[in-house]
Amino acid sequence: MSNDAPTYATEEMRAAQGQWGGTRTAPPITETDIRRWAMATYYPKQPPRIYWDAEYAATTHWGGIVAPPDFNPFAWPVERPRGGSPGLSGRRPDGKPLTGMNGGQTDTYGVPMRPGDIVSSRSRLVDWWEREGRLGHTLYVRTEIEWRNQDDELVRRRMSISIRY
Repeated sequence: MSNDAPTYATEEMRAAQGQWGGTRTAPPITETDIRRWAMATYYPKQPPRIYWDAEYAATTHWGGIVAPPDFNPFAWPVERPRGGSPGLSGRRPDGKPLTGMNGGQTDTYGVPMRPGDIVSSRSRLVDWWEREGRLGHTLYVRTEIEWRNQDDELVRRRMSISIRY
């Protein structure tokens, strides 16, 4: 990109690149949380017994109930944290608002979540790139979100791309 090309990247983004942000911690996971999640996501079918039947789950490799991989202990916050990429103002240099959309995500799973687990989340701006496209000048921002349990075991890593134009 030439020096006179427009950019939506900010100095704050440059400073934040690669730096982990603050940590959020979800309330302890309960069997009821896991059961309700499984019932909702498998509806109208019955969810696998590993997610709701403690007696059956005790006979499995895991030795107890585990959460489905897509379970989200942060799904029902009392207060919603402000999201977004560090330093991305949401405005073009001319002051007009940027439009955004999800560019996709890839999840990698570690240990399963279990009743009693306390999961913490942190995120960082990995990198970004800009180009001219059908929608005009476009900024692609790659973010990494990491969840770990109380034993510092990786639960989930998400790499996502947001698109701003």
